[in-house]
Amino acid sequence: MARTLVCEIVTPERIVYTNEVEMVIAPTVDGEIGILPLHAPLVTVLEPGELRVRYNDNKDVEWFAVSHGYLQVHEDKVIVLADAAAPAGQIDVDRARQALERLESRMSEIRERPSEERDGLSECEADLRWCEAQIKVAEKAG
Repeated sequence: MARTLVCEIVTPERIVYTNEVEMVIAPTVDGEIGILPLHAPLVTVLEPGELRVRYNDNKDVEWFAVSHGYLQVHEDKVIVLADAAAPAGQIDVDRARQALERLESRMSEIRERPSEERDGLSECEADLRWCEAQIKVAEKAG
């Protein structure tokens, strides 16, 4: 049996996932990172995107959409602290697409304003990336 590590995906509302896995692949500000057992201690910033966990001799994969947050590795444990996270099977793609359209429209309106009146643009961009991550994960895993 392959060596494992514990993976926890946590949001402010709940623990989304906890399980023993063989590998965690996560989106970071420096690109995608793969975490295996015995990985060096690490704290890094997450980017919105797809997070994958592999188990069962790397035959099985579970997909998650994650938003901004942090990833910590310490002693065969990976903790993902994200503003939002969702397993691929629980993502409502139609709802995410509708939210994406509304956000794109809102961003266009904000960009048309004078630069000193562009409050909310960075929040819109973050929400937009979260919607895109959900759609991408649901389509890949589905």
